[in-house]
This record gives sequence, C-alpha cells and structure tokens, in this order.
Amino acid sequence: MAKPAPETITPVTDATAATWDTLSPLLADIRARRNEFARTQKIPDEIIDGFKRVGVYRALVAKRFGGEERTPADFCHLIERISEADGSAGWVASFGDGARYLAALPEDTLQKVYANGPDVVLAGALFPLQPARRSTDGFVVNGVWPFASGSPGADLIGVGITLEDDPTGGLARVAVMPAEKVTIRPNWDVIGLQGTGSHDVVVNDVIVPEEWTLIRGGPPTLDAPIYRYPSVTFAAQAHAIVGIGIARSALDEVVAMAGSRASITGAPVMAERGYVQLEMARAESMLRSARAFFYEATEELWKEALEDEVNQSTATLMRLAATNAARQSAEVCNIASVLAGSASLYTTSNLARAMCDSFVVAQHAALNEGTLQSAGRLLLGSAAQPGFP
Repeated sequence: MAKPAPETITPVTDATAATWDTLSPLLADIRARRNEFARTQKIPDEIIDGFKRVGVYRALVAKRFGGEERTPADFCHLIERISEADGSAGWVASFGDGARYLAALPEDTLQKVYANGPDVVLAGALFPLQPARRSTDGFVVNGVWPFASGSPGADLIGVGITLEDDPTGGLARVAVMPAEKVTIRPNWDVIGLQGTGSHDVVVNDVIVPEEWTLIRGGPPTLDAPIYRYPSVTFAAQAHAIVGIGIARSALDEVVAMAGSRASITGAPVMAERGYVQLEMARAESMLRSARAFFYEATEELWKEALEDEVNQSTATLMRLAATNAARQSAEVCNIASVLAGSASLYTTSNLARAMCDSFVVAQHAALNEGTLQSAGRLLLGSAAQPGFP
C-alpha cells in the first residue's frame, strides 16, 4: 500500500518522513515472523526494540523529555502501517498511546519515568478496578487484572485501583509500577490477536507511592495540544486503526491471488468472476469510507485541541468513527475470507488471521456495540452513559 497522504491539518514532519524511511525493514521482519508471534503468544523483544527505533513509544512523549509530540493522525498512520504487516504487532504498538496516559502523572514523576530516555513501554489492565488500601508510603496494591496486552515487553505496568473516599469523580485511578514488580500469568488462549500477550497480571502487596498514580481521563499535568486531546477517546481510536490496517492487508491478499487462482471446479480465475468483482468493490468502498470518517473526525478533534476548545460533541464523533472503523474492518475481513474460499481455512493463512484478529478488535469494550448506543444518545441530546466517552 502507498504511504498515507498527509492530512488536511497534519503536515508530514521530518520525524514522520524519517519513520517511513526506516519502517520498511521492520515491517518485512514482522510479516516473516507473524506465525511465530501467534505460537509464542507475544511480540518478541527485538520487535519491541524496532518499535522504539521507529518512534512508536516516543511519538507522544513531551519534547522536554526527548519525545516528539506527534499529532494523533500521525501516530495512527504509523500504527495502521504496522497493523497491515500483522494485527498483533499493530495492537501492541498502539499502546504507544500510553505516553498520553502517563502525562497525567506529576511532572517530578515524569522526570523519573523518562530519566533514561523517551522510549518507555507502558502496558496495563485497568478493569475490573481492584480495592487498594492507604499506607504511610502510598497505596498497597493487590489483585489480578486480565487482558494486559503487551505486558511481556513492558517497562511499566499500570493497573486500575479503587480507594474509599477517593475524589476522582467516578474516573479510574491507575497505579503505575515497574514491570518487575508484577507477575504475568500466561493464559492468553484466544482465536485472534494471539501474539499480543494479553495475559493476566498479578500484583501482590506492592506499595505504589501516590505520585505514581494517575486519574484515567483526568487533566494532564503537561500543557501541549497533544495532551488536551482526550486520552480515553485517543485510546479507542488507537485500537480501532489496527482494524483498518488488518482489513487493508486482507483486501491486498485477495487482489494478489485473484489474477492467478483458478477454481478446482473449472470456473474462471477469481478476478474474472462477477460476484468477486462486486464484493471487492463493496469491500473497498466500505474500508475507504470508514477510514475517511476516522481521519476526518481525528482532524476535527485535533483542531479543537490546538485551539484549546475540545467539545464533547466532537469527541463523541471521534468515538463513533473509531467504533465504525473497527466494525467495518471486521466485515471487510469477512468478505475477503469468503471470496478466498478454501484458501482462507488454513491456520497459517493471512486471511484466516485477519478475520480472527479483526473480530477481536471489534470486540474490545471501547469499540463494541454499546459505544454506538452511547454515541446515539449524545447525538440525540441525552446524557452519556457511565464509562463514555
């Protein structure tokens, strides 16, 4: 696929251009090893190091800490490209948005987080919130949290906690701790995104100082446009763009086989069959439409962040665009798999992988059908449900 064109508001920066130049070798390595990721249920350390080289983890870090403060669209383009190579790799890379969460830590804590450079890998699992108790040194944290994507390669782990009389306004408090203080319980046995290492994480009597906790969705301590951009909304779209990349790879796979793959029953090659032509046209229009809505909504919200006037209605449209992208991508992957027939049945097939991976993306709590209902409520003037946007 061609490099993404620059968006209306987001210019191609020097950092962006450098990323496209260095990304191709990493993507080739990812494509060659994606069956390995599924088998080992993790993205290996050398691929995580590759993400660091192309700027995944410094992309949203403040410039004062050596980061790049890239735009949301720029970051999403990067994740989209990685996801075309492999959905699990793209999913793990999408957690580079963790720098946006970390920006809610006190500035003195951020100095410690980035003391050795901006390429800090945050993973975590927030829900269900687990009760913590206060101590003289902070909070004593215990519990088990599922779906900790990317935890095997993380430097820091964040977990969701709840405290009695915690004045968070209903928002989740996140306790951030060094990864070595957390036990990973391998149990990621699923049909899609198998390489994400989304295992349970277990914490036993870890004391987390209060200054190493943050309020998810709360105000950041850093002032820059990227930190005015709503963090929870951004997390949803960083996940959704993975589906767009996966769907693009699925359609490209069908195109690659269509000109030469003949039917065992004697039918013409795929490219000459009328129903294949119609379904490919439908799938292509679905994907391009979802992608266009996604980046249009991203730019509208980014413009408001630049002007320090973020509106809930614009954030709602972004959440709607993200959910739409995830769901349409899954449908596109299903179409591609059906068109390929028996070729998509093999477990090592990219089409089988794309269908399962895109299904898992669309099942995420931030992108499921409930978010459509919540967006509809807001669009019709009703109050948002808890947990949205």
